[in-house]
Order: sequence, then C-alpha cells, then structure tokens
Amino acid sequence: MDAAPDHSLQDYLRADIVAADLPDLQPLLGARDLLRAFSTLFHGGEESVMVRLLVLRAIGERGQAPDWTPQELREHFGYLDPVKFDTVIGRLRENDLLLWDGETQRYRISPVGRQALASIGLLLQFNREGDELAYVTAQIAAGQAVGRVRSDDLQHLLSRLNELREDFDQAVLSGSEHRIQRAAGTLQSAWRWIEKGTEIVEEISSDVELDSHTHRVAQQIGRAQSAMLRQASVFQRALSQLDRHRVHLGASGLSSSDVNRYLRGLDIEALAAHADDVLARSAIPAFMLAPIALDVAEYELVEREREAREDQSLPPAQAAPDTDASPAAATDFQFAERWLDELMSLTGDASELIDVVPQDSFSISAYRLSLLGLIGDPGAENRNGVSASMARLPLSWRVEPEFEIVDRAGVAYMSRGRLEAVTEEMRLAARAPRKRAAKHETPDGGEASQDERKAAAKPKHKTASGRGAAPSGKRAKATKDTADT
Repeated sequence: MDAAPDHSLQDYLRADIVAADLPDLQPLLGARDLLRAFSTLFHGGEESVMVRLLVLRAIGERGQAPDWTPQELREHFGYLDPVKFDTVIGRLRENDLLLWDGETQRYRISPVGRQALASIGLLLQFNREGDELAYVTAQIAAGQAVGRVRSDDLQHLLSRLNELREDFDQAVLSGSEHRIQRAAGTLQSAWRWIEKGTEIVEEISSDVELDSHTHRVAQQIGRAQSAMLRQASVFQRALSQLDRHRVHLGASGLSSSDVNRYLRGLDIEALAAHADDVLARSAIPAFMLAPIALDVAEYELVEREREAREDQSLPPAQAAPDTDASPAAATDFQFAERWLDELMSLTGDASELIDVVPQDSFSISAYRLSLLGLIGDPGAENRNGVSASMARLPLSWRVEPEFEIVDRAGVAYMSRGRLEAVTEEMRLAARAPRKRAAKHETPDGGEASQDERKAAAKPKHKTASGRGAAPSGKRAKATKDTADT
C-alpha cells in the first residue's frame, strides 16, 4: 500500500527527479496517514462529506464515554438511512478513522481521526468573514505556547498582513467612500487580532534560541503590523476629505452619501419602482431623418476635427516614372502563349477538358478555362496577338451540366466538357442554313410555283456556290471566310 502512492506521485515528476530529493515534499510524505484521513473525509460529493463529518464529530463529542457500541451508534443516528449509515461507518473504519476493538465490541476514534477533528473544529471556529487572520494568529499562538513556532505559520501571517495592507491602500486610492468605510470596518474587526499578533511576535523575537530565518520573518511581521496600525489615521483623513466634498440637501439634514447609502441598500425591483414616471423622454421631431442627422453630427464631432489635423499640403515634386516599368509594359502573356501552343498541337482526336485544362494551380487552371471562350470569336479578324490567334483556332468545345472529379492542380472538380477539332463536315453543317434558301420549298414545306422557282433561281449576289459568275479578288476571299465562320 505504501508503494502505490510513491509510484503515482512519481508520475507527476520529471524523469530525472526523485520524490525523496524534494525537501518541500518531505513534511507531506511524513504526514501521509493524516492526509489520508482528510482524503477519506473530503472525498466525493458535498453531501457525502457533510454526513461523514457529522458522524465523526458526533462520535468525538462524547468525551466521558469515548467508546460506542454498534447499538448505541444506531440509536444516536436513527435519523440517518440505515444502509447509508452503515456505508459511512464502514468507510471510516476501513480508512483508520474509526478503530474497532474486537474484545469489547466497541468503536473508538483513532488518534489520526482525533487530529483531523481538532483541525476541522478550529477551522469552523473562525468561519466568519475576516476571521482568516484570527485563524492564522491562533495557529501561531498555539505553536508558541508549546514551543513549536513554525516558519510556515509566520509566513502565512506575513502574507495575510501584506494582502490587507494592499487592499487598504487600493481603497484609499479609489476615493470611494463605501470602499474606505468597508476597509475601515475590516481593520476594526481585525484590530484585536493584530494586537494579539504583536504580543506574540514580540515574545518570538525575544527568544534567542530561534533560527535566523524565523527571527527575520518575525521582524517583517512586526513592520507590517506597524504599517497596519498607521492605516487607521489614513482612513480618517480620507473620510474627512470626503466629508468636505459632501453635498447636503438643503436643511433636511441629509447628504448625498445618505442618499447613496439608501439606494445601495435597495434591490433591483425597488430601484426600478423608484424610476417609474421619473425619467423624461425628449421629443423626437418627426420631420428629421435620423440617418442624416447622425451623419451631420458625426461630421461636426469627429470628421471636422480630423480634417483640421490632417496635412492638406501638396506632396513634393517627383520625376516622371520610367515607361519600362509601367504595368502595360510589364504584362506577361507567357501562360496564354503556352496554352495556345498546346491547343494548336491538338490533332483530330477529341480531348476531355479535365485532361488539358487543369495545370500548375487553381488560378492558372481557371485562366486557361476562361481563354477557351475566345475560340470562334467573330471579331478576331480585326485583332492581333494571342487572343486573335486563339479565336481563329479550328476548334470547338462544349460543356455538359455535370461535374467530374479532378483533384489536382488545385482543382477539386469541374464541369464535364470536350474539346474537338472542327472538320469539313462540321463546316458544311454550319453552311447548311444558307443552302436551304436555294431549295424549291416554301417555308411551310410545300412545293413552290414556277414563278417562285425562277425568282429563287435568279441570283441576287455573286457567290461561290451559286449559278452566277464566281467572285474574284478580295470579295471572293471575304465570302469564303464568311462561309467558314
């Protein structure tokens, strides 16, 4: 049982640290039985802790007959559930807080349990607000009475005195009458314990057998207590200064502090009731537009001051920038040119868009896809450069309303599409609507009359596919380009 706590304690330490090498840990390891008793009492929920302390304190309060029979325990704790009471007794017995004498068949509190009860009883004795100083002072007084003054107890008293002095200084600096009065009340309640501590520290300081460290801490406590004694006059001066600035309400004898104190004593509902029919509402002109009024107010209150502080002078003269460094000169079409070369290298086989468009990153892939919209642009004849070359490519592409997974080049998925080379059949199909006009059919599908046939056979313009003379020169070329388009 002793090896298990050492092993679990070692888990909290670094690999190169041994628990036995820590001086601060030795007092705790030496008091392991007592600490185990406290662990038994305070383990679990608050209700379970209350019941264990209730049972243990009731057993320890019978000083004239410290031994209890099981029947006496059941009769005394008849208000507890029998099953839960047996569980509490069993836990206290298993963890050595209660001793069972097999010869007399009686229970008795163990020495460790008696120590735990005494500590808890002393702690409950100083349970009021501000009694933490009294508890620490009582611990020092008890140790001094038996000749065992511990440096740790003196450090606790010194820390608490410094904390109180810091709180008192903050109350004075705040200038709040309520904080100063509350701090003065705390000092008044702790006054007799400060005086008691002064007497104890004087006796400790006069002991020549004390070590130098304990003697030095006692001197520091004496200086802190002297500063606390001077704090009363500081509070009185601060309250007197506040009294000079207090506003009196006519000849009623009341002051603003009295009204403040009265309002602080009210709850939320009472304060709200006092405010009924007291707060006045300002008239809101219906002819004013709130947003415009807010803009004007913002300008008058903020922007006007900001403009006054801004530097409105012109910047110094500078030389004209170099044209070589202009954005137009620095335009780089390398990605478009590379994409054009790839498209020109495509043969008659159709290519899927997911195979040729995604490349390098998402931005470049999106750029390449957007350039496909230039293919077949009819206005490319009047342009030069990469966009015009791409518009004249003998290609066509189409997109379907479905998605395909890509997962490369920064692209997760894209629309399904194909990129195909424009063949002679596709060009003829594009010219089919023009040839339809040469057929001897009416728009409704009926047979045309003889006069209509002659009118349709007579060419209005000279074309390459009509019966008239073939066009020549630039006009012939323009006709061919139009048909291809």
